[in-house]
Amino acid sequence: MPATLYLVATPIGNLEDITLRALRVLREEAHLIACEDTRQTQKLLEHFQIGKPTVSYHEHNESSRTPELLERLEQGESIALVSDAGTPLVSDPGYRLVAAAVKRGIPVVPLPGASAVLTALSASALPPNEFRFVGFLPVKSGARRRFLESLKQEKMTVVAYESPHRILDALADLSDILPANPLVLARELTKIHEEFLRGTPAELLQTLSARPAVKGEITLVIGAAPAPVVNGDPLEEVARLQANGVGRMDALKSVAKQFGLSKRELYRLVEEHRAEIPHRQT
Repeated sequence: MPATLYLVATPIGNLEDITLRALRVLREEAHLIACEDTRQTQKLLEHFQIGKPTVSYHEHNESSRTPELLERLEQGESIALVSDAGTPLVSDPGYRLVAAAVKRGIPVVPLPGASAVLTALSASALPPNEFRFVGFLPVKSGARRRFLESLKQEKMTVVAYESPHRILDALADLSDILPANPLVLARELTKIHEEFLRGTPAELLQTLSARPAVKGEITLVIGAAPAPVVNGDPLEEVARLQANGVGRMDALKSVAKQFGLSKRELYRLVEEHRAEIPHRQT
């Protein structure tokens, strides 16, 4: 069998969540294990009595290490790429190596397994049919606030990572910018102290602020803001404003905001309504 680059998902906490296939590949198929942190991966390997050599592959050496790993693959050595926890490449290094391997015709085989994104989403009780994963929230407050502003019109559930030492600042920004959005904070997923906190950003900020410290890996699941309850017909409101001298685009903008619609969606409704009028009069 030709040399293969395996992408091996590892547990995000509970070691029992590793798959039988992952154990077989790490133990029998891979000649080398490329890991984000060799010390962290060694704990996993020792637990399952796997004695394979490891090499570090992280964000600080990804560019320099990639050619070395490609050379070993081309020489016939299969490599298993793992991150500290979860599925490789998801907010972790590896994309450069995968892209280069594919370009050179080296087989890339993913081994599915644990992922904090899907684990948190599945138990969040927020709509999972369409979601957007954004990785870690921006570190600096200004960038984070600008990013959260961009989510005001987001209709999909958003999943993000955040570190425990920035979570209070992030919740404060969420409380200011997305105060009505339902929020689920998943902490220490699959571990002994696994916790799900649900509520508004302000409620979760109050809960965590009362604790002496916040520890553990955190995944945030942000639901779309509830649609405002407004009486009346948006099409009639657009017509009323225009009759009172308000420009068409200004009327659309005002009514869209009032009824919790996007301007594009309201424009479509107006155009459909106009197209139906001649038909109704025949």
